[in-house]
Amino acid sequence: MDDLSQYVPKVYFEQIRIKDLVSNQDYQRNISISNVKRAADNFDLYQINPVKVSRRDGINYVFNGQHTIEIVALVSGSRETPVWCMIYDDLEYTQEADIFANQLKYTKALTPYEIFNANIEAGNDKQLMIRDLVESFGLKIAHTKTPGAICAISTLESILDKYGFHVLNRTLTLCCGTWEGDYNSFSGNILMGIARLIVAYEDTLKDDTFKEKLGCVSTRELIRSAKERNNGSMGYAEAMLSFYNRRMKPGLPWGKLYAAKSKGKKYTIPPAMAGQAGMFEATYDETFDEEDFDDSDGSGF
Repeated sequence: MDDLSQYVPKVYFEQIRIKDLVSNQDYQRNISISNVKRAADNFDLYQINPVKVSRRDGINYVFNGQHTIEIVALVSGSRETPVWCMIYDDLEYTQEADIFANQLKYTKALTPYEIFNANIEAGNDKQLMIRDLVESFGLKIAHTKTPGAICAISTLESILDKYGFHVLNRTLTLCCGTWEGDYNSFSGNILMGIARLIVAYEDTLKDDTFKEKLGCVSTRELIRSAKERNNGSMGYAEAMLSFYNRRMKPGLPWGKLYAAKSKGKKYTIPPAMAGQAGMFEATYDETFDEEDFDDSDGSGF
């Protein structure tokens, strides 16, 4: 019979106080304080994995899990707090570095759809709310771009998180009413572009006018216009506003689109709009992070 023990790591588990762990090896990455704080703010004990430790010369060197120990230390308020450790006794320094460098080499990251589906199975309110809203329009959440489906999942979640149910509902209402289910209209950039307009103009953006004006514009033409204007979903918001304002005097003021408070991201105001932007000179500030839109639908726009 084959010796199957060769496929089982020679490890054992111990609880070790955080203060007795060392994670300053040269192969380690720098601690991301922002990631540690974000994880601590959303602490979930069931997401804490055992820390991988190499015990050399009586010292406990962490080679996988340095952020974990910092999160636990921050949440507990003490470096006396113990964490479960998976301990290797037979590793050299170079082996630790090699394991660290290649730990994700053959892993496959979860897709937004896989995460969304798991959250549905877990009964999490946010994803259930999004699913029910999408289905109320006769659509479904999918992992690939197909008729009658939306796969820009990260965008839907981002709009709901930042601007609430009303903005997400109105975004889908305008999108469906304008392009009548054209699956190209459900890209992350188009959905976020609509949300930008809703947030900027609120009730001064007239739904019937939007549907009438933009309904005459194919998604192909919208995509082409957006790419000529600005990066990401802001280019789509600009393109939609331009089509909306055609033959309207006065149209919606361009300055409002750029008036939101900054998160540190800067964009260049298109020269043709600079005069209408008023107090905005070379740049405007931005409330939407670029990760607010996703192209996980594979549309490339």
